[in-house]
Amino acid sequence: MTETPVTPGSPPIPNMQIMAQFIRDFSFENPRAPNSLRMESRPEIDLGVEMSARGRDDGLFEVDLKLNVKATTPDGPMFNIELVYGGLFQLSSIPPELMEPTLLVECPRYLFPFARRVIADVTADGGFVPPFFLEPIDFGALYAQQRAQLQNQAAAGQA
Repeated sequence: MTETPVTPGSPPIPNMQIMAQFIRDFSFENPRAPNSLRMESRPEIDLGVEMSARGRDDGLFEVDLKLNVKATTPDGPMFNIELVYGGLFQLSSIPPELMEPTLLVECPRYLFPFARRVIADVTADGGFVPPFFLEPIDFGALYAQQRAQLQNQAAAGQA
């Protein structure tokens, strides 16, 4: 990594480092195997995405990306995956107004390709050909949607 020269009096450069990444929780169900492996029709996919973050006493941040994927056909469920993929991040010189978006947009954006690979691998190991690949997720749009919902709830509570 190249060091960026800092001139005296200039503001510190924001920095994000991932210290570790891990599977916190994982479940894969293939309830109709081996019959579910012979698809007659394209499955309907229900995807749930949640992001959460918390600070730790040591100054690091834990960020979790929770993905729920359910695939069903008219014949019944094909598979159900619940994955909580986490990362331990060190953030420095992040302005306070950018801390939340960094934790809930940028950190999950970093974790996503690894979580996507876990899901693709388990569906392949579960016998599904081709394996299931999640489409890219716009974490910025999800964050904006979540913030709007919270603001609407707060406004409704004040009314």
